[in-house]
Amino acid sequence: MTGPIRRATTRSLVLAALAAIGLAACQSTTAPVPAPQPVASATPSYVTRPDFRLPEGAGCSGEIARFRAVMDNELATGHVTREVHGRVIADMRTPEGACAAGRDGEARAALTAVKRRYGYPS
Repeated sequence: MTGPIRRATTRSLVLAALAAIGLAACQSTTAPVPAPQPVASATPSYVTRPDFRLPEGAGCSGEIARFRAVMDNELATGHVTREVHGRVIADMRTPEGACAAGRDGEARAALTAVKRRYGYPS
């Protein structure tokens, strides 16, 4: 073979050799990295304490006390941050004020709005 055919064949062989070298460079010669193993966590288990009880009570004051207890439990178990807990408690001033003033319906409506704002069932 002479001429253009030989040059094309030589060029193909050189390109094939370079490709093989490139692929060989991608192959790892070290041992495979083992999969990560689960580690026991020192953080809380995010489970409510067995002695947790919702407060009793009737009317708006009972509902407010129960939701406040739920939020305190959410903070204690790590389900909400201190920042979120603080915002919820600050927003509770409206229903608490209405309840203290004897406006039960208004207090319950305001409490429902707070619960919905933070994604809690009303």
